[in-house]
Amino acid sequence: MSFAGFPERALVFYEGLEVDNSKTYWTDHRAVYDECVKAPMEALLAELAAEFGEAKFFRPYRDVRYAKDKTPYKTHAAAVVHGAGGGGLYVQISAAGLLLGGGAWRLETDQVQRMRLAIADDHLGPALEDELAGLRKAGWEIAGNPVKTRPQGYDKDHPRLNLLRFRSLSASSNYGDQPWLSNRKALSQVRRGWRRLAALNDWIAVHMGSSTPQPARR
Repeated sequence: MSFAGFPERALVFYEGLEVDNSKTYWTDHRAVYDECVKAPMEALLAELAAEFGEAKFFRPYRDVRYAKDKTPYKTHAAAVVHGAGGGGLYVQISAAGLLLGGGAWRLETDQVQRMRLAIADDHLGPALEDELAGLRKAGWEIAGNPVKTRPQGYDKDHPRLNLLRFRSLSASSNYGDQPWLSNRKALSQVRRGWRRLAALNDWIAVHMGSSTPQPARR
């Protein structure tokens, strides 16, 4: 099955789910989810796999075991491609439309330390600044879950102190509900967006990398 777009009914389905997040609504509209959300998303990911790799398509059910919010269903459909060096690519469809993202969302302590060392470097840090500036100019939002205080070991006057506070490093772009979502142009938009994130993910892979397991204490 080739990707033909997300029908308008996909967004209408999520509009309804936001109002009535119940088993009854889900059961009554399950066929719409399967036809208008799940099938197009799987077709989209299949066409992108040759260039970007296999994606994980998340289940529509929320894990409510430890959550205060007990609503059972996610109000979006999403998938992620995990890169070899810690970065990734993300796509989401909801009542609000299309959202793309990339980078590293959850970092272990050793990854944060390596990221900060690279940011502090007089060559690697400015290169990252330039890349993030280009993404912002193109409409991407940069996030990093920053700490409020200055990281230990770094000068309070460091020119990249704001970046040094980051505990993650990601970019996202909310395309909204566009007319092209319902046709194959959506595939081109996702491909173009993910390609735009390649330089950020390359920086992450080279200078941050995957987490290194710590030896067990004796």
